[in-house]
This record gives sequence, structure tokens and C-alpha cells, in this order.
Amino acid sequence: MSPVLSRTIAFGVAFAAFGAVWAGIQSTVPADRSSNVSFVGEAHAAEKATIIPAARVDAAEPGKRAVAIFAGGCFWGVEGVFEHTKGVISASSGYHGGTKRSASYKLVSAGLTDHAEAVRVVYDPKQVSYGKLMQIFFSVVADPTMLNAQGPDRGKHYRSALVPMNARQAKAARAYIAQLEKGRYWKSPIVTRVEAYKAFYPAETYHQDFMQKNPRQGYIVRWDKPKIANLKRYFPTQYRAAPVS
Repeated sequence: MSPVLSRTIAFGVAFAAFGAVWAGIQSTVPADRSSNVSFVGEAHAAEKATIIPAARVDAAEPGKRAVAIFAGGCFWGVEGVFEHTKGVISASSGYHGGTKRSASYKLVSAGLTDHAEAVRVVYDPKQVSYGKLMQIFFSVVADPTMLNAQGPDRGKHYRSALVPMNARQAKAARAYIAQLEKGRYWKSPIVTRVEAYKAFYPAETYHQDFMQKNPRQGYIVRWDKPKIANLKRYFPTQYRAAPVS
């Protein structure tokens, strides 16, 4: 066999292998996100984090269990960051802002509902406060200056929002946004909303723990793993290596 033919065959085998890997990645991506996927390695540089001061007004919640809801674009990354945060008991992806009937990925991702992709966080306020969760959220999870968008995603369902579950959280949320606006940590105005709680509807099973189940998926590697890297780098005392479910 000639050297040229050998190299041609080797290239064909390598290309076929690449195609198989790419097909596997694409098969795990919902249709509306597949166009945003790039085939990249684990060494992709993390997105820039905006490290901001802690909240001067906190919720000071009693007991060992509290619940908060955060909307910050694609729920995979939001869920992933909080699953790696010490004091968090559980984090689950879902929908908030619309009706039960419209709480499906097909409708939400098409922009046909009032829902936002959101994450319900259950945490121990004695280990991590609501104020600290907000600080992490605005520092490494969501850009509060992007209107109806985050990262590569566009649409009202990707809006950023804080959804307080009680009066203490509501007071802390409004005070923190005012504090951040006064500090001017971003070049553009903050558009993150404080939304009144309506109902949280869990997303489909395949969305839950998506980052844990699909660590090599293209969208996760490109857009969400950098958030975990920033959590570890800038909040080392809050970072946990083994995520909760």
C-alpha cells in the first residue's frame, strides 16, 4: 500500500470517529440549543466573572431549610453552579411565571409562554445565606444587564430574575439590586427583575442534573463549565467538588 493511500485511509477513519463523537454530542442537545454548540475541549477559557460585594441586607432566615428560585438563562448552568455550592441541599430545573398547562420545554423554548427557565434551590441558611446565593448568582451565573437573554440564548424565557419565596428574601433581593445599581459594577444598566412567586413546575426528567449526566456535551463545556470554574476560583470556601443532586 502506498504512503499516500495509507494516509488517506487513516484520515477517513479519524474523520469517521470525529463524526461519531459529534453525533453523540448533538443527540443530547435540544433542537433550540444545537445551533449554539461548538466542539471544544475542557481547557476552554472561562467566561469573565464580575465579582461583586456581599449583600449588605440579607434574609436572615431561621431553621435549617429554605427555598429560593433563580432564573438566569439556560437552567443547566444555573442548576450546575448551585449543585456545587456548599449549603445547598438540592437544585432542580423547571419553569416559573406561566401556567401549569404551558410548563413544557417544547412550549417554553419556542417562546410561547410567560415562563422563564428557572432553578429551585433548597438550602440550609445556617450554612449559606440567601444573600450569599445572590452574590454567587450575579458574580458567576448570570449577566444582569442582558435583557431576555443570557450567553448565546435569546428569548423572554431566558430572562434573569430573582423570585423571593418570603418577605425576608424579597426585602433582601430589592436591596441587593439597588446596592449593585449604585455600585455600577457593569457598564450597562441592571435589568434583572424581582418577580412575585406564582408556581414552580419541574422540568422534564432529562433536564435534571443535566451537567452531571452530560459533562462532555458541547453546550455544557462551552457555556456552563466555565461558571463552575469561576465558582471554584472566586468562591473557594463556598465551592464543593462533589455536586448534590
